[in-house]
Parts: sequence; C-alpha cells; structure tokens
Amino acid sequence: MTINFKKSGGLVPVIIQNTHTLQVLMLGYMNEEALEKTKAEGRVTFFSRSQNRLWTKGETSGNYLIVNEIREDCDNDTLLIKALPQGPTCHTGATTCFSEETPKGFIYELEKVIEQRIEAKTEGSYTSRLFNSGVNKVAQKVGEEAVELVIEAKDNNIDLFKNEAADLLYHFLILLKTKALKLEDIEGVLKGRHKKESFSDSGKKNHVCKIRDYLKQI
Repeated sequence: MTINFKKSGGLVPVIIQNTHTLQVLMLGYMNEEALEKTKAEGRVTFFSRSQNRLWTKGETSGNYLIVNEIREDCDNDTLLIKALPQGPTCHTGATTCFSEETPKGFIYELEKVIEQRIEAKTEGSYTSRLFNSGVNKVAQKVGEEAVELVIEAKDNNIDLFKNEAADLLYHFLILLKTKALKLEDIEGVLKGRHKKESFSDSGKKNHVCKIRDYLKQI
C-alpha cells in the first residue's frame, strides 16, 4: 500500500463502507500512524482534526468499525475501508452520517406496491383479492409456495427455483400485511439475533484477530 500522505499535508480522507450492504457510513481522516494502528488492531482509527489526536471509532460508545478490507484509490491519496459496524455509525444514532437509512432495494418497493393495492382495493388485483380472502387463505398460499420451492430445490433448474423463490417471497409479503407487520419488523428480529450471537466479546476478539492477521499482509 503506497498512500501518499505528504500530498495533502499528512492526512488522507477515508471513506467507510458497510462490508455487507455496501452503504457509505461516514468520512474521516487518517494520518500514517492512524492507518498503521487500524491495520494492527483491525478496528478503524482516525486522526481527529478537532482534538488533534488519534481517535478509534467506538472508543467511548462501543460502536467499533471492524475492518474487513482496505483499498486505496488510483491517485494514492484516498482510502476506502469496508468494515462491519458494531452499532450505529453516526453520533446521532443513525446508521450512517449521510442522513439515510440502509438501502432497502426493490423488495421494500414491492412491499409498498402491495400495501397500495390492498389499501386502494384495486379492481382486478390478485394481491387485493388474496388479502381480502383472509389470513388462513394467505397462509395456505404461502405454504403451497414453500412446498413448490422445496420441490424445485431438489432439481437442477435454477430458473424455476428462482421463480418459485420469488413467488414465496411475494406471498410472504402479503402474509405480513395480514398480520399488520412490515419487513422492518422481521429485520429487527434478525438484527437482534445477530447482535446477540455474532457480537459477543469472544466473537469480536476472534474476528479482530483474523482481520489483524490479514491486514499485516497488506
């Protein structure tokens, strides 16, 4: 790694990106010492311009940024660090410092379309008709789609498998609506489990050690 610290007065900008979602979380600055500390410990350490010292993200909140990968740009004067956040990144408690939540993607857009069709009671809409048939009918349909997905999983036709998976997901979204739930509610349960199982003290140490060994090779 050949970062040119002299080019910009000893500091280089560092973009932090969520290693899983690829969401940009924050922008900070590093001097050479901060970069070496980041590599050695496997946790992101910046140089605080306001406090004029090294600052490890999460040193007071516990919301560390566990390093997964470090890249430099083509001009050797900017770093991109893909990291696994141990909690909210922004000091406001938000996921990111750029006033946006985690990118939701098309599935969340589809959820909104389903809600709109149900609430508007769109004439001729399969979605609206199925929803109005009641939770038992919707649950039955989800079960049927799940069985069809399992059957396709045993074959080698990937296209059919993907289509059945899409059907199951679509009907699952309708089922959530019958229970007055959203994807975010299920996401919250998964996040809670992930936090308990993946971010135990021992888990953190093991992950940091693995990353530290990797970073030493850079």
